[in-house]
Amino acid sequence: MKRYRISVNGQSYDVQVEEVGGAAAASAPHAAASQAAAPQAAPSSSPNAPAATAPLASAGSAQVKAPMPGTVMAFRVAVGQAVRKGEVLLILEAMKMENEIVSPQDGTVASLGVAEGASVNTGDLLVSLS
Repeated sequence: MKRYRISVNGQSYDVQVEEVGGAAAASAPHAAASQAAAPQAAPSSSPNAPAATAPLASAGSAQVKAPMPGTVMAFRVAVGQAVRKGEVLLILEAMKMENEIVSPQDGTVASLGVAEGASVNTGDLLVSLS
């Protein structure tokens, strides 16, 4: 653990940062966060979530999961679209901040796990890539 003092808008905060890996963790923070999340057995309880979430999870070779709870603001990709590593897949709003969720690898979008406007929990499937 490393300790830092950060000043934001004149307010001072003491924070602790844990290094979890080498260069791979630094280049793909969203992938590392989604891998650390515990998988959930049941699909999201959101009324906007598609009913066939579980079968879609096996459609692709890579699953992009929600790194934090939030609301899917907008998808930047569509099913069948080719994506490159680091390309923005969707915007996830959490704690009044818009977070870009990026592709962990090159591939093709196999399925979208939720609908725009859906609330998601940590570990919920967002996008499946093949």
